[in-house]
Order: sequence, then C-alpha cells, then structure tokens
Amino acid sequence: MHLVASERIKLFSIATPWVCGLFAVVALVAPAVLTALTATESRLPPTVASTQFGYQLAMVAVLLLAGLAVTSEYQSGTIHGTFQAVPSRTPVLVAKAAVAAGYGFVIGEAGAFTAWFAARVLAPEADLALNSPADWTIVAGTGPVFALAAVCGVGAGLLVRHTAGVVALLVVYPLMAENVVTLIPRVGMAIHRWLPLNAVTKFLTGTGEANAGRDGGNATVLSDSPLGQGWALAYFGAFALLLLAAGITKVRRRDA
Repeated sequence: MHLVASERIKLFSIATPWVCGLFAVVALVAPAVLTALTATESRLPPTVASTQFGYQLAMVAVLLLAGLAVTSEYQSGTIHGTFQAVPSRTPVLVAKAAVAAGYGFVIGEAGAFTAWFAARVLAPEADLALNSPADWTIVAGTGPVFALAAVCGVGAGLLVRHTAGVVALLVVYPLMAENVVTLIPRVGMAIHRWLPLNAVTKFLTGTGEANAGRDGGNATVLSDSPLGQGWALAYFGAFALLLLAAGITKVRRRDA
C-alpha cells in the first residue's frame, strides 16, 4: 500500500492530472448541455446516449494524463530514485497504473453523471430517466472504461517515454487512426471490427437502445464490433493489460 500512496502523491503533485481531469469532465458535460439547449432547433430530442456524446474527447484527456504521468518522471529524472527504492520495478509500475486507473474511474463517473444530470435539468421534458440496463451502462460504464484507458495510457508512456511522442500517439490514435483503418481496401472494415476503442464503444452503446435506436445523430455512432457488450469490455481490458505488460517488460529490460 505504501507504493500506491507514493504514486498517488507523485501523480497529484504535478498540474497535468488536474488539468486533464478538469478537461475530461468539461468535455463530457459541455456537449450534454449544448444538446439539451438546442434540442428544438436540431429536431433531435435528447436521449441518455446523447448526454454522453463527449466521452471520446474526454477519454483522450484520461489517456494523456496517464501517459504524461509516466513521461514527466522520465523528463524530471525522478524515475531513477523510484527504481533505486524499488529495484524490481514491476510493483511500482503496477501501483502507478492502479492509481491512474482509480483516478480515471472517478473522472469517468463524475463526468458522466454530471453530464446526464445537467441535461435532465435543462431538458426536463425529455425522457432522460435511467430506466433500462442500456441507460445505466452508457452512463455508469464510463468509469470502468476510463479506468482501463488510464492503464493503456500508462502502458503507452512506458513504451514511448518521450512526452511529444506519447502525446501524438494518444491523441492521434483515438481520434483518427481507427477510422483511417477502414479506408484500407478489402480488409479495412474487417480489421476495424476488432480494434480496441471500437470494441469498448460496443460495450457503452450496445445496439443503440439508450439513443432511441438511432445510430449517431446527437450521440456516438454505434460500433460494428461482433462482440457482446460484456465481452467487448473484457476485450478492451485484456488489451489494456497487454499494453501495460509490454511497457513493464521494456522498462525491466532497459535502463531508466
């Protein structure tokens, strides 16, 4: 537990986690507010899914805060002292991922429920009650997804180590790379079906029940993953753990 406490102190002693955390919450809440306020003009009534429209940008912020928590230690040199105190390295890196995951979970739950509540207050005539498992999944499921995203960010930070590189990777991949894959002739769509962020979108959105059956509109476009919702989350979790394991393996085999 002392490793977890130490990593928690290090994480929150720099500004990056606070800034990224605040940005993630705003990225979730602001679109929900705009959707609720402009529902009449857009002729698309707000849905539970539409209150979570900003989750992709918020996830980028969570990925960045986790990745930068690692690269900032390499830049400042504090990682050397850490590895001198814990020579085996693996426990401290696991603790770092656990702290980042816990923070990601809190950000996800706080942002998702705040976004849903704000939309419900601003559009009281809309049907925004959490009446079904699909409604609860797309809101409450944001926390587990962001926790696993934070583990991915830590793994990416351990693999890349450089701030500019990890920022480029963790911004470009979720916002662009998976969609670009679909442009590959013949095999693009088949590959896209199994990409990790596409899979975790399946967990959150299912078949669109929380968006009145609509695909897109004022909510996230549905995933084409062949997995069921539970398996989709497990698949993303396995990817996160694999990325973390790869990062830890690289750190153990190279000098800090």
